[in-house]
Amino acid sequence: MAAKLSGGGSDRFNVEQNSDINVTPFVDVMLVLLIIFMVAAPLASVSVEVNLPAAVAKPTPSPPKPVYISIKQSGQLYIGDNETTIDSMGQDIAKGMGRRDPSKERIYIRADEKVRYGAFMEVMNTLQDNGFYSVALVGRDDSK
Repeated sequence: MAAKLSGGGSDRFNVEQNSDINVTPFVDVMLVLLIIFMVAAPLASVSVEVNLPAAVAKPTPSPPKPVYISIKQSGQLYIGDNETTIDSMGQDIAKGMGRRDPSKERIYIRADEKVRYGAFMEVMNTLQDNGFYSVALVGRDDSK
């Protein structure tokens, strides 16, 4: 006859329950999400600094990939973060948009409050000459 001593031998049919919570997968997923957001957050903003005038219009929903044109006080033009000139602005915007229809796209213009009106109108005329008819002006929100 055989006898089982405590702590000795093993019973392959005796399964003990583990009541501890395993947080390792949760921590792994959170760290991956943190890294993704840290990489994606700087790409979603425009880094050209301009002093925006105040705006009182109600905000409208943004398109999937908005195109921002920034006009600095010195007259320098930027599409997103890339510097451009008034002569090559139409081709640069079309190249950045790909196959999207320019007549259905909204272009956002950010201009310093001390920009000459003539420089602003040159940008507007160039946009119209290249088929961009929907333009929105970005201003600083002072209502908060």
